[in-house]
Amino acid sequence: MTGGPAFALHGLTKRFGQVTAVGGVSVEVAPGEVVALLGPNGAGKSTTVDMLLGLTKPDAGEVIVAGGSPREAVDRGLVGAMMQNGALLPDVTVGEIVALVVSTHEKPLPAEEVIARAGLGKLVKRRCGKLSGGERQRVRFALALAGDPRLLVLDEPTAAMDVDGRRAFWAAIREFAAGGRTVLFATHYLAEAEDYADRVVLLRHGAVVADGPVAEVRAAVSGRVLRSVVPGATEAGLAALPGVTSVQLRGGRAELACADSDAAIRALLAAHPDASGIEITALGLEEAFLALTAEEAAA
Repeated sequence: MTGGPAFALHGLTKRFGQVTAVGGVSVEVAPGEVVALLGPNGAGKSTTVDMLLGLTKPDAGEVIVAGGSPREAVDRGLVGAMMQNGALLPDVTVGEIVALVVSTHEKPLPAEEVIARAGLGKLVKRRCGKLSGGERQRVRFALALAGDPRLLVLDEPTAAMDVDGRRAFWAAIREFAAGGRTVLFATHYLAEAEDYADRVVLLRHGAVVADGPVAEVRAAVSGRVLRSVVPGATEAGLAALPGVTSVQLRGGRAELACADSDAAIRALLAAHPDASGIEITALGLEEAFLALTAEEAAA
């Protein structure tokens, strides 16, 4: 591993016919960072990940992983990948497939440690064809860890996991990254990105529209969210309040996106003095995601 970035993408471009899937993406990630790669469907996330792993060759630009090419990094066991639809041999037990993959690496983690980190201790003797969706994801995670990689790339890692499984998975990821290892994960669960990522890279139409710490990306979109129980209110009435840009009303509880929350709260209390349970918060990552991608679409 060099003293430079864990990986760097410089002007990365990939076209499929007339469609530009990735257009000039440039990102550098330092060792030890946990980075969430976000974007709506068709934003270019999967194509970017494929080029990072050396599975797809870019039409222009450069990918550098651990100071060399993706193929060199993979061959040296520096990269582990957990792909959402990675196939598992159905008639092989969990213990057997972990041992098999461990044996293919030059400097692997011990199989027992891989099984423990992935929380598979009770599933060692179960055949992969008998696993649930969440259990299969944990096996894929174990296989990604087998070579003791310095860079771990995860594609929708907690798909099909239950709440307890997700919590245990992210605890394992934090432990993995604590030793200076780097994690890049693509996800549609924005709450996971907000809770567990050090940094967010947001793609839209194959281009980076935001890149920075979660708080910085949230701050890039101005406004506040006002939440309150408002008996008898209508969406049309709330939308007409000064400072309000959008309204969601469910069972008498309103959620108002506000460009001017001060004006909105004064008008709300004047029109609905019985409003209760009032909260005003900064926009979350989900609201920032929607705003930034909508702005890019309009542009």
